Amino acid sequence: MAITKTTENDKIEIVGAFKAVQVRCATIIKEDDIEITRKFNRKVLYSGFISGDSNTWNDTDLSGEDADVRAICTAAWSQSVKDAYKANLIANKPS
Repeated sequence: MAITKTTENDKIEIVGAFKAVQVRCATIIKEDDIEITRKFNRKVLYSGFISGDSNTWNDTDLSGEDADVRAICTAAWSQSVKDAYKANLIANKPS
């Protein structure tokens, strides 16, 4: 009886005007190559964030993401998408 546990990004979606990237990760447990259970976790990535009163833009650090996620984020987050998202964050910043 061999029990294995693997994780995989089983769904990656680009949603909304600011191209948020939603990643659904499946954790799969198998016994003798027969799946016994599958659990899902989801996270949402945005192109960046502003910091401080100066509204300094910081790109999202993708170094910890899988290659497929990095490639999709890089393709989706053009400079115009980042600029529009930054403008939205500044316009909706709490006072």
